Amino acid sequence: MSSQHAIPSYLQPAGIGAWGIYLEQIDRVTPHLGPLARWVETLKRPKRILIVDVPIARDDGTVAHFEGYRVQHNTSRGPGKGGVRFHPDVSLPEVMALSAWMTIKNAAVKLPYGGAKGGIRLDPKTLSHAELERVTRRYTSEINVIIGPNKDIPAPDVNTNEQIMAWMMDTYSMNLGSTVSGVVTGKPVSLGGSLGRQEATGRGVFVVAGEAVSRRGLDIRDARVCVQGFGNVGGVAARLFAAAGARVVAVQDHAATVVRESGLDIAALQAHVRENGSVAGFPHAEEMRDPAQFWSLDCDILVPAALEQQITEANAPRIKAKIVVEGANGPTTPQADDILRECGVLVVPDVIANAGGVTVSYFEWVQDFSSFFWSEEEISQRLTRIMRDAFQAVWTLAEEKNVSLRTAAFIVACTRVLQAREVRGLYP
Repeated sequence: MSSQHAIPSYLQPAGIGAWGIYLEQIDRVTPHLGPLARWVETLKRPKRILIVDVPIARDDGTVAHFEGYRVQHNTSRGPGKGGVRFHPDVSLPEVMALSAWMTIKNAAVKLPYGGAKGGIRLDPKTLSHAELERVTRRYTSEINVIIGPNKDIPAPDVNTNEQIMAWMMDTYSMNLGSTVSGVVTGKPVSLGGSLGRQEATGRGVFVVAGEAVSRRGLDIRDARVCVQGFGNVGGVAARLFAAAGARVVAVQDHAATVVRESGLDIAALQAHVRENGSVAGFPHAEEMRDPAQFWSLDCDILVPAALEQQITEANAPRIKAKIVVEGANGPTTPQADDILRECGVLVVPDVIANAGGVTVSYFEWVQDFSSFFWSEEEISQRLTRIMRDAFQAVWTLAEEKNVSLRTAAFIVACTRVLQAREVRGLYP
């Protein structure tokens, strides 16, 4: 590799990791990009990386320091867009990969955004409510220089919610001297948030699952579904599957795996989780002793809706599902992808399957700019149309080129991003 194309050491993948997975995905799609491949290095280098120290005064008077990140991967098609997560495993390579997947996701569903992501390495369960507010506000002040409604718009992610977004919006607005509701999405409705936002990602998973099921000649009614992750994505998707007549036969979260062959009572399970914090101990189901057995369960639809790298070459051969619908970001490694395809398992990739959240975030951003808000019915209809159109475009291309849905989604997305990069040119 020539020196002018050498990739800096901090961008090199350490082991497989999330960033390594993303780079391999780009390498796999490059042969399909034609003349646009000359710009492909653009996709391998984040536009901007900000690492910040986030000091706060703890309730006991001590001072604690946390490391925070905001990565803007690409802004060729519009301002950066992506969530902020609070988690003890947050790292720069992870945030880089998540920001890059946001670039692909936004382009795949044709939203006028680039990709961005942020996070703080901390365990929010160890902070009081007041400490959580202080760390949120300090982090927002530190990344204030690169975010904004026309630059980079954060949103909720793992362990963040509408309250975190409210604090971020208020901090940014106070620093600017005027209320800027469009600086974040996923806000409370009382602050310019959109109806339907909390359920959007799970609803999108359900919509594209329905599209995949119909193309595989299956019936959603009485389909057997297994869901990993029972939060804002997996929980909503499970409820919608059950309402459509499917049987959700297993749910796995961070603490336990519960199984019921006749179908779990999702409403009762959600009530149990709200009270106990986990599916563990749910009285109306059996509890698996070995969580690894979850991947061997017989089902029609498998929804990994937890964290990255859950389906690997170690467990992929055991998966019996006909369709995998990725509710999480990057839950399947490239090697596992290959195994699943060889086994005839249809994988609906994350960049399409879980794009419902950012789609309704886009609706919120548009509503904030116009100060005109839509009904929940309008939002649901618009979301369903966009998700179905995106799935159809990817499905058609996959059939034309005889490639996986993931490769097809990356071809669609990378083509849109690199076309924008080419016509914009380089400045100066």
